[in-house]
Amino acid sequence: MSDLSPGTMNVTDAERAAVMIMLLEDNQAASLLGQLDPGELRLLGERMVALGEIGPASIADAIGRFIEKTERMGLIVPDRVGQVRDMMTRAIGEIKTDSLMQRIAPEQRTNSLELARWLTPTVLLPLVRDEHPQAIAVLLVQLEAEVAAGVLHGLPEDIQSQVVQRVATLGRVSPDAISMLEDILARRITECHGRAALTMGGPREAADIINAAVRTVERRVMPEIAKADKALAKAIENEMFKFEHLYVLDEKSMGTLLREVDSDTLISALKGAPEDQRDVFFRAMSSRAADGVRDEIGARGRMKMAEVIEAQKAMITAARRLAAEGSIVFGAGDDDYV
Repeated sequence: MSDLSPGTMNVTDAERAAVMIMLLEDNQAASLLGQLDPGELRLLGERMVALGEIGPASIADAIGRFIEKTERMGLIVPDRVGQVRDMMTRAIGEIKTDSLMQRIAPEQRTNSLELARWLTPTVLLPLVRDEHPQAIAVLLVQLEAEVAAGVLHGLPEDIQSQVVQRVATLGRVSPDAISMLEDILARRITECHGRAALTMGGPREAADIINAAVRTVERRVMPEIAKADKALAKAIENEMFKFEHLYVLDEKSMGTLLREVDSDTLISALKGAPEDQRDVFFRAMSSRAADGVRDEIGARGRMKMAEVIEAQKAMITAARRLAAEGSIVFGAGDDDYV
């Protein structure tokens, strides 16, 4: 968290937004928070909790940035359909409003897939546990990776690899498939469902789910997918290990990785990393070593992106080898031990 004491101006947009929310009355803040998706809400909530004392300079900075952006962009039109639905519900009740809104704004109906994004794995599992792997895959790609991983882990082991394989190959999903899943979920969480065809899934989404799951899921699922489709398994594996995934390593794992990477490779790799993401590497070093790397990065000057990518690939390769050996841990760790 950036220091938000008086006189400090180096704060992120999320922190500025948190300051702005804290300046509002409770009902105004609640109205704004209700328009965020789960990921945005969690990020903003984390920043709000971590704010501490907010100095005058931070307040002025947040308000100034807000004014600057609105002058350039104008004011964004709010969720007008949502406002109308809320007013109608207060006036005539939810059932009549649903019927009326289906005629007024048929493409804006609340759908159970959107609502599912707010549910926990414990709530979602009973809804889909006995469904076809294809239906489960369609659901998982619409959830946050951590929630999807929780659902995947709770499924019978014999269908986990089938689900992940379908996540990676979904592509364009037909309206009938969406409707079928909506019907499954609607029995518990909503009466309405959408009909538009969606493009979903892919190796990246499958990799995100596996990365967030316990390691035994990866060891069980990936060999099965490789047997069925080697190219797909390779594509998922490539997405599972990208340079930004190193940012989540703890200090012990990062220290293990840095001992496997020479200084020149590290400096070149960090040259292409955002400054605010370099601290995870520096925290695993001594203060003296970290200062030396910082100086080297600054002295290196401009570099070709190809050189940076090559250095980052070298670090990824080392990380993949260490992960395979069990020396470092990605994702939720290993559930083999109690």
